Amino acid sequence: MRRSALPGLALAIGCVIAGFAIAMLVGRFPISVGDIFGALWGKITGTASGVVPAAETVILQVRGPRVLAAFFVGAALSVAGTAFQGLFRNPLVSPDILGASSGAALGAVLGIFFSLNVFAIQGFAFIGGLIAVAAVYLIGSALRSRDPILVLVLTGVVIGSLLGAGVGLVKYLADPYNQLPAMTFWLLGSLAATGPKDLWPLFGLVALGTLVLIVLRHRMNVMTLPEEEARALGVPTGPLRIAIVAAATLVTSASVATAGIIGWVGLVVPHMARSIAGPDFARLLPVAALLGGSFLLIIDTLARTIAPIEVPLGILTAVVGTPFFIWLLASMQRDWA
Repeated sequence: MRRSALPGLALAIGCVIAGFAIAMLVGRFPISVGDIFGALWGKITGTASGVVPAAETVILQVRGPRVLAAFFVGAALSVAGTAFQGLFRNPLVSPDILGASSGAALGAVLGIFFSLNVFAIQGFAFIGGLIAVAAVYLIGSALRSRDPILVLVLTGVVIGSLLGAGVGLVKYLADPYNQLPAMTFWLLGSLAATGPKDLWPLFGLVALGTLVLIVLRHRMNVMTLPEEEARALGVPTGPLRIAIVAAATLVTSASVATAGIIGWVGLVVPHMARSIAGPDFARLLPVAALLGGSFLLIIDTLARTIAPIEVPLGILTAVVGTPFFIWLLASMQRDWA
């Protein structure tokens, strides 16, 4: 790695360490650094940890899994946003532009409507996200145009609106006392119900999609060029675009299936990462993942501590993302790449 990448990567790693420390130590049940190391050492070695059982339960079964899930979800949304913004050469693109979030939302509310268990609801959300993006891509590919990327984005907006209407219809038909509150809470984003069993599926899918994007990092640099120039350099733009969209959708759907709809992370964090690491995806992707993970760690810590009841994550990310979006619109005259 070139020397110029080290300051940005060091800053991102510092944010991750600070984010994990704050997220683990802050909460309604007080724990210490010694409790954390003791519980982890006891878990690894299988020996008595010497930690109070209640504190050990909080570390290993409640707060620890939630903190890890927050990091993975934030990293996934940031990596997906970075990939989509580079692929579509548009600084205003976010992971839900191709309908992934809307499809996952419709799948989840259908699962709640049919009174399925949590695992099935997450499965419905994941499948809904993949089907939505597949539909967008097939329709966009079938519509011949001089600008296929613009057609793809517009198709995503249209399909996303249709899926949003489907979500509204299911909410209208739902039981107003039991199902409707559950749907509303899930759509606003939360990690309150995350446990150890949720970590491995989330980590596996996010790692797989991120690994694909990292392998394609150099070709993604070429994809930021105009379509004709990328083809002239020998890059197979069609198959490469499918691979990037599939990988970014995979990590987006996995995060939405775990935490619900959390907007703005995939829009805001890639810009922060780009200002630190530059436009080269070899440096940009890892920095975006680390910053996105630490960003959602802080947001989730605020969500569970700033009020007597837990605040949905989507509300807090909107509070941060809205002024940033206004600033972004005001600075559109500058070259973002």
